[in-house]
Amino acid sequence: MPLTLPLTLHRPDLIRSANFIAGQWHPGPGARLPVTDPATGTVITEVPDSGAPEARAALEAAHAAFPAWRQVPAKQRAAIIKRWNDLVLAHQDDLGALISLEQGKPLAEGKGEVAYAASYIEWFGEQATRMNGEVIPAPVPGRRMFALKEPVGVVAAITPWNFPAAMIARKIAPALAAGCTVVCKPAEDTPLTSLALVLLAHEAGVPPGVLNIVTASREKTPEVVDVWLDDARVRKITFTGSTPVGKHLARRSADTLKKLSLELGGNAPFIVFEDADVDAAVDGFMAAKFRNGGQTCVCPNRVFVHTRVHAEFAQKLTARVAALKVGPASDPASQIGPMINARAVEKIERHVQDAVAKGAKVLTGGKRLADLGATYYAPTVLENADATMACACEETFGPVAPLTRFDNEQEVIAAANDTPFGLAAYFYSQDVRRIWRVAEALETGIVGINEGALAAEAAPFGGVKESGYGREGSTHGLEDYLHTKYVCQGGLG
Repeated sequence: MPLTLPLTLHRPDLIRSANFIAGQWHPGPGARLPVTDPATGTVITEVPDSGAPEARAALEAAHAAFPAWRQVPAKQRAAIIKRWNDLVLAHQDDLGALISLEQGKPLAEGKGEVAYAASYIEWFGEQATRMNGEVIPAPVPGRRMFALKEPVGVVAAITPWNFPAAMIARKIAPALAAGCTVVCKPAEDTPLTSLALVLLAHEAGVPPGVLNIVTASREKTPEVVDVWLDDARVRKITFTGSTPVGKHLARRSADTLKKLSLELGGNAPFIVFEDADVDAAVDGFMAAKFRNGGQTCVCPNRVFVHTRVHAEFAQKLTARVAALKVGPASDPASQIGPMINARAVEKIERHVQDAVAKGAKVLTGGKRLADLGATYYAPTVLENADATMACACEETFGPVAPLTRFDNEQEVIAAANDTPFGLAAYFYSQDVRRIWRVAEALETGIVGINEGALAAEAAPFGGVKESGYGREGSTHGLEDYLHTKYVCQGGLG
């Protein structure tokens, strides 16, 4: 179908409308899935609405390619991955525009995400040559004992819509570095960025069958993923998304004992203590909360502010939030774009209405921006939030900041931990003793201390409790794609 885009691409061929299996682009079944611009609802293009046959073909290709790929010397794998990184950076403008087009985030954020994605590709390209094993001191003469690192095998990667470049890079780059092959199912809302990255990986020299991607609608996704869950040749599932889906994947993986990396839901607390630098806390909160319009798994969902500094923090935050420019990615001035779809706006609206009905006060925002379109919601600050409100119990996944007062450290730690989730937490304090007490007491996999921007390719990213297990990024991220094999050689005396 012809493309009419509000953002110009230097390489329009980066927009792919087919599956990539065994090194070839395949149109898939007759059924097609429209990909829309969330700002306008305009159809950008259509991709295959794949099912079990396409999932099986991708798996066959990955399984067939695994023996040769695992034998490619680590230095050569690293060179291919680094070429992929170079191509991603060379096409940063186009990829950023593509992210903004299908996901809705402002263009500057889209380009920033490309750089973030590339940082993981570069990191794991470097790590490919550092998968060192161990020589273990033998307990008796004439014996040598070794621990070898080996790739787990075929990896199934299931990625979310909110960071369509970063999430696929954070999963696929370590898999390729480890010597694994991959089958991938990108989010139904944002498949185009993932397909473009796979195209660039192919151009970088990733051999046919090593990296395969199939697209599918929400309705057909279970059919695709079930093929991979049921087949013992898939040895690892890596997934970012909701906790209910993560639990389903864990249950279904048990029959074949697949390795799992699950980065699931969050309910991040943001705590401002009475000794905090309030201006720094406001800056940190803006960076943590409003990136991608609040549609991130680590953005603060509950904001606890000490009574002594509450008025100052609320006043300064409200002024900053009210000044945010909301608009489509095609407007260079936009700081907040549309939400991903109508369901997202409905959830945000439900949370705000529930909070107000239970006593919260809207300090700014609190409404749809219908003049911009059906998927826009005003950045919002709520006062007098409490634990009875839906916004305290569920991820809002939108630009809403509910403020709750607290009076002492023990009270706020208990409140922060009173959730089944444990992905990220943030707090601001200048008391070094409190910093260590609170950092150790918070039940999360990630803690930001006087810092709102946490993610980095060299840092381990992941949660505890019902926010999942396994880590992405860092050396720990590579380990999640490796097995340890113990080798013992005797008769050497």
